[in-house]
Amino acid sequence: MTQLLESTLVANATMFATKAKTAAEVWAESNPVDVCFIMICVALCWPIIPAVGMAYAGYSTRRNGLASFLPSMLTMGCVSIQWWAWGYSLAYGEGNAFIGDLKYLFHQGVLAEPVGTIPMLLFSEFQLVFCATVCAIVVGGACERGRLLPIIPFIFLWSTFVYIPLAHMVWAENGFLAVLGALDFAGGTPVHICSGASATAYSVYLSRPLFRSKKSAVRTPGHLVLHRPHNSMSQLIAMIIIWGGWLAFDAGTTLALNFRSVNAMAVTNICASAGAMTWACMTYYESGNWSLDSTFMGAIAGLVLITPAAGFIDMSTAFFFGVIGALVCRQALRIKFTELAEQWRWVDNGDTFATHCIGGFVGTILTGVFAKKEVAFYDGATEIIGGAFFDGHWSQVGIQIVEALLGFTWSFVVTYLIVAVIDCVPGFEVLAEDKAIVKGMEKAECGEEGLWENSWDGEEDYHPFHKQPVLLE
Repeated sequence: MTQLLESTLVANATMFATKAKTAAEVWAESNPVDVCFIMICVALCWPIIPAVGMAYAGYSTRRNGLASFLPSMLTMGCVSIQWWAWGYSLAYGEGNAFIGDLKYLFHQGVLAEPVGTIPMLLFSEFQLVFCATVCAIVVGGACERGRLLPIIPFIFLWSTFVYIPLAHMVWAENGFLAVLGALDFAGGTPVHICSGASATAYSVYLSRPLFRSKKSAVRTPGHLVLHRPHNSMSQLIAMIIIWGGWLAFDAGTTLALNFRSVNAMAVTNICASAGAMTWACMTYYESGNWSLDSTFMGAIAGLVLITPAAGFIDMSTAFFFGVIGALVCRQALRIKFTELAEQWRWVDNGDTFATHCIGGFVGTILTGVFAKKEVAFYDGATEIIGGAFFDGHWSQVGIQIVEALLGFTWSFVVTYLIVAVIDCVPGFEVLAEDKAIVKGMEKAECGEEGLWENSWDGEEDYHPFHKQPVLLE
């Protein structure tokens, strides 16, 4: 027995030493500069997730702010757990052309392999930000009428069956779209088309549910009254964080500090700037007023369009991407105000369809038109055939269209089915009761805790001069 115990301890010690040695070897093979660069990018990108929630809170009425913000926090926790347990393995394991395998289940073996010049563990954390950001955008489809409890199983199911297959198809070496030759630098399809289509599917289901939410006597599926964003400060904070974080989002996608990463950051900023100024100036021309909401939406439109193209285009092209993004997305925004949208009870909460979905389509296709193999080779390693306009490869446009259509179809259909399945479970009805929607989701879902509504408690009669005239001596 003693000998058995000693041999077990020796075996465990040997295995631990082997693992430690392997991890040390991986670290020795890593480039400290690249590691530091990607760690900074992760830290800068992570606040994008709650910032998305802040944007939804700013859009919502004052009695729905906290309930619209909380899903982004739920996303941070749930996706982190899912990604560690099986998400990363299914997204980046070898598997087949459509999904990975369970080789890295519970992150086993991630210390034993580098990815380029950084440890795989760091690569996993950076990709986690992508998944969580997309999911935070998606759950905004439940704003002002969706219950919070069903969002938790939705996050686990959606990230597993919607985002992960798309991420694998686009970015895994053996992924279907990667082998096909699709150019998608940082997520035109897995990030933007996917999030826009999925949020739309969630919203459509809440308007036209199939199961328990439809049969409930205390729930009336319908079209919400449209309104302008209610909290400009929340939108301002969100815009600052998202704009700054997206610079790191695109620059870090190179996974190394080189000239391509510098260019990616530069084109991201100029595209967002062009989009913001174009949308803001158009609003001023029409109304005579400068609008924070218009500036915010224009910046988002620019960030959406540049995401798939940041590693393939130069700054001059990026400027026109931003202008085009603002023009197209601004027109797409008008769809939700049409009589047809009202008849279909369609509500585009946070304008995700107009910006992320339509903008993602345009950006993905334009990448095929204007991608330059010269820019892709800024890192000294990436070789592409180039796009249609500069390099004469018009077939690339067709590939980009296939990618966009596949991403939209998969995201919308599977998301709708996931929400429907959850709605079948007693106690997990996705649509809130009528009385909860009327009095505000904050009170119904969060009790007395409120983001904006309760901020004035005790100050209803506040007056800076105690309602007395000011005497000036």
